[in-house]
Amino acid sequence: MPRPSQRLLSPEIITEAAIRMVDLTGDFTMPGLAERLKVRPSSLYNHVSGRAEIIELMRARVMAGIVVTGPDGKWSETVAGLAREYRRNYAEHPRLIPLFTAHTVQSGVAFGLYNALAQAFSEGGFSPEEVLHAITTVDSFVLGSALDLAAPEVVWATAPEANESMRAALATSGPNPGRADAAFEFGLRTLIAGLVAQAPTQGRPRLAAPTSPA
Repeated sequence: MPRPSQRLLSPEIITEAAIRMVDLTGDFTMPGLAERLKVRPSSLYNHVSGRAEIIELMRARVMAGIVVTGPDGKWSETVAGLAREYRRNYAEHPRLIPLFTAHTVQSGVAFGLYNALAQAFSEGGFSPEEVLHAITTVDSFVLGSALDLAAPEVVWATAPEANESMRAALATSGPNPGRADAAFEFGLRTLIAGLVAQAPTQGRPRLAAPTSPA
C-alpha cells in the first residue's frame, strides 16, 4: 500500500507563507503558519530554527529585490538612488517593517544595501561614526515612508482642534493617491540636502555637536 503523500516544505515555502500571513494580519505564529501550510508545527522545525530565523529569511527575501549599482556620479546621488530602491521593495510589504525593526539585522543580503550606503557616505568624507548615524537616518526615513504607503487614503481628519495653518495644509490634500510618493520625494530632497551640508567634502564647517549644560 503506498504511503500517504506529505506536503513538500522548504525554507523558501515557509518564508513565502509567512510573508503572506503578515501581509494579511500584520504578524505570524508558528502554529498559524503550520496550519496555513497544512502541516504539523513540528514539521516546520525540520527546515527552520524558529520565528527569528523566519524573520531574517523574510528580510532577505524582500531586500533581494533591491538593485545595488556601483558608484556613478556624486555620493549624494548614490544615496538618493539607494533610498528609492529601498523604499520601492519595502513598499510591497509594509506590514513586515515592525517585525524587521524589532530584530537585529543578520541577513547577508541586507548588507548589500548597507555596504553600498557605507561606501557612499565614506566617499562623502564622513567619519565611521557619522557613517553609521547617516545610515540609521536613511533607514528611519525610508522605513517610515514605506509604512506611509499603507496609510488610509485620508490620513488626517479635519478636527476642530486643527489650527488655521493645519487646516490650510489639509485643504490641499483630499483623496490623493500620489501624496505618499510626493511626500517621500520632498523628504528625500530635504534629507540629502542636510547630509550634503554636513559632508566634510563640501568644504563647509561641520555642525558642532550639542554640549551638555555645565
